[in-house]
Amino acid sequence: QVQLAESGGGLVQAGGSLRLSCTASGRTFSTHSMGWFRQAPGKERAFVGYISFNGRTYYADDVKGRFTISRDNTKITAYLQMNSLSTDDTAVYYCADRNDPRGSSDYSVWDYWGQGTQVTVSS
Repeated sequence: QVQLAESGGGLVQAGGSLRLSCTASGRTFSTHSMGWFRQAPGKERAFVGYISFNGRTYYADDVKGRFTISRDNTKITAYLQMNSLSTDDTAVYYCADRNDPRGSSDYSVWDYWGQGTQVTVSS
């Protein structure tokens, strides 16, 4: 059973940066992809971005150019670097893992989820 653990959330001022990490324990080597979603209060869970097994990344329009997803060489840890944060980025951020080398913006096709980490951006 794959378990995801996120870290790095917290409080930051608008214009600042944060880096989230997500480590997939219990995963044997396989061609999987990793992604990030977020959920703001009173809103649906929204796609942020993903990194495919081959390293290809894809982002939601509202974070493109500000957020960057990467992964380490073992491919069991993914990172979400968030720059130029605004109050609109305040949300619980969830890491996701999929038993497929291709990522997806559809949250329903992801197989494993972390518990989420709170990111709060103050004005």
